Amino acid sequence: MRVLIVEDTPQNRYMARFLLEQAGHTVVGCCDNGEEALRMAGELRPDLIVMDMMLSGGIDGFAATCKLRADPATRAIKIVAFTALAMKGDRERVIAAGCDGYISKPIDPAAFVRQLEEVVA
Repeated sequence: MRVLIVEDTPQNRYMARFLLEQAGHTVVGCCDNGEEALRMAGELRPDLIVMDMMLSGGIDGFAATCKLRADPATRAIKIVAFTALAMKGDRERVIAAGCDGYISKPIDPAAFVRQLEEVVA
């Protein structure tokens, strides 16, 4: 699986990359903002994007996901929301935005890769 990680916390980016690579997946890129996520997704065409929903800057994860879904070139890429949101209805909100799955923070090292693989399968 070819994965793009969009996460603005360096420790989370590192942990996600480490776990994915240890499981034999290829991390094609990492970035910390929505603008860069859009550019990299268009260029790299990953199988999966792990998308932090609460990104700082002009485009958060919700807006980036909507833009990716609106573009025929990136529409089919699987997107998993990766967020610290933990309120009732948040799962439904990220699915409504166009995400294929939802993983809450902090990362559970024992389950993280399996959860992502289930979305792509």
